[in-house]
Amino acid sequence: MHEVDLSKYDLRTDLIIEKNINDIKTDHYEEDNIIIDDITLDKENKLGKKEGKYLTISFSDVTDTVNYQNVLKVFHKELSKMLEYCNIKNDDTCLIIGLGNPNIISDALGSKALKNIIVTRHLYLLNNVDKKYRNTSILEPNVIGITGIESFEIIKNIVNEIKPNFIIAIDSLCAMNIKRLNKTIQISSSGITPGSGVGNEKEELSYETLGVPVIAIGIPTVVDSTVIVADTINYLIQKISYMKENIHNNQDKLKPINKINYLKKTKELTEKERQELLGYIGLLNEDDLKSLILEVQTPIDARMIVTTKEIDFLIDKLSKLISEGINKCLHNID
Repeated sequence: MHEVDLSKYDLRTDLIIEKNINDIKTDHYEEDNIIIDDITLDKENKLGKKEGKYLTISFSDVTDTVNYQNVLKVFHKELSKMLEYCNIKNDDTCLIIGLGNPNIISDALGSKALKNIIVTRHLYLLNNVDKKYRNTSILEPNVIGITGIESFEIIKNIVNEIKPNFIIAIDSLCAMNIKRLNKTIQISSSGITPGSGVGNEKEELSYETLGVPVIAIGIPTVVDSTVIVADTINYLIQKISYMKENIHNNQDKLKPINKINYLKKTKELTEKERQELLGYIGLLNEDDLKSLILEVQTPIDARMIVTTKEIDFLIDKLSKLISEGINKCLHNID
């Protein structure tokens, strides 16, 4: 099939791991069934992304205690690695920013994470704090639709006033694969551009614009409806391929087919089988399929930004995990 430039169709992702990283050096490792991808980009990288380190933590679940603690341990470890990469010292002061709209639950990750951050700057001003706690402060700039002020303008003025040594910015992200929704944490040293994932780009928060290192922490909580349609077609193909391969298997024939995790057992259909199943659509590669769906949805204004039905529960879990990990990294506490 011909190559398609998806950028002209405006299909976005905030995750570096969803870019074409085939020619990019990546350290890929696993811990407690959690996958970590460590990517460092130089100025001349082919992705069009800012130079710096990008850490991606991929997991399957945080809703039970064991998985939550495993992800927290890995997040703490990787965030500590990022602080070291950015040459952050133990006594450097930190401003933690919760980006997004607290009134929209899928966009409230940053706001909710701030509620559990240990804040100490006011105690340092009074000279009344245990030195095992770092000098930290928080800021929730909200969105321009509520405040009438761009978040960058608020942040820039606060930074000029209190002069932190570095910033941690927390935000909800947009993914290009439904399997990554609420199951990926991205940590980057290059800062963040609020709203970029949903086509509402604001002034970036970075060393270049604020004069101090900006470490961005994000979790994808929304996805474009185009991605849902395309992924559903791909899952249909996987389901059919599993049924074709296993429907007569003695081990599985007594089990209801809808109770089996076909995603772990599937084999690819041949090109002929895909065409028999879906016609011309079955011959499209993933990029061509998404571009076709984008072309179909755009004229009828059918595109949506979608989140999961249990997003309120997951945001509570994930925001707590982020704040706990930050507290462990910034302060000398257990």
